[in-house]
Amino acid sequence: MAEVQAPPTSEDNAMQGVVTAAPTIAQPAPVLAAATVEGTGPTAAVVEGATPDEYSCETLYIQNLNEKIKPDVMKASLRGLFKTYGEVLDVVAHKNLRMRGQAFVSFENADVAKKAMKEVQRFPLYSKPMQISFARSRSDAVVQKKDPNNFDDHKTKRQEHKKATRYTNPLKAKFRAKRLAAEIDGGAALPTAKRPAVQMPDEYLPPNKILFLQNLPESVTKDQLNALFSQYPNLYEVRLIPTKKDIAFVEFLDEGSAGVAKDALHNYKLDGENKIKITFARK
Repeated sequence: MAEVQAPPTSEDNAMQGVVTAAPTIAQPAPVLAAATVEGTGPTAAVVEGATPDEYSCETLYIQNLNEKIKPDVMKASLRGLFKTYGEVLDVVAHKNLRMRGQAFVSFENADVAKKAMKEVQRFPLYSKPMQISFARSRSDAVVQKKDPNNFDDHKTKRQEHKKATRYTNPLKAKFRAKRLAAEIDGGAALPTAKRPAVQMPDEYLPPNKILFLQNLPESVTKDQLNALFSQYPNLYEVRLIPTKKDIAFVEFLDEGSAGVAKDALHNYKLDGENKIKITFARK
């Protein structure tokens, strides 16, 4: 029976999460756009002519996202990807056709946003390299936290801007023209083939009270895993798979407790050699 090592400290796991190492890729020129986000997001696009060194804000505008991924899944993925850089105040991704492939991620301060943009620029999320620039204005979430006294005024101005650009926004005009052309060509188009479901990578799965363990030593026993995970509160059950000895499931009473154990023990060397991979189980 292999000896259970003491779990790593929180410092050892400080950088363990959705992204274990930020991609090092050259940053292209900022992407310009001219869309006004519906709902709670900021105005899309960096100030024209500005570079990241001249202009920055707490919110990032992200383009070229995989449109096949559902908005809720994409939001969870972006939050998991960017939380390693600092607190993520809000993630906005809309379901409407015009805003597909775009999202906004808001941090508490502009320095964190700038670092995240530099290191995650062109990162291939769901096989598509992200194009990231600064949003033109603060998001509702940022204003509500950092300048709550002016939140109502900020929201009123944003809604007025949305109304003023309803008919002049180039992206909206393009969308209306496309819809009008479809109606002229015969109304409803033939039904399109159903898109195949895109499975979310394990690293970006939303929180779950059940953890999925992979790359376990084949000699691992239930008692070993119980001893390892019982050091964390609210452990409920450890389940081994008789026909697949290198994987297991560990269930806690709540998602928060499972998350604490996951962050502490991901990449832990149970046998002193191989790192075990721990992700949330698929719901």
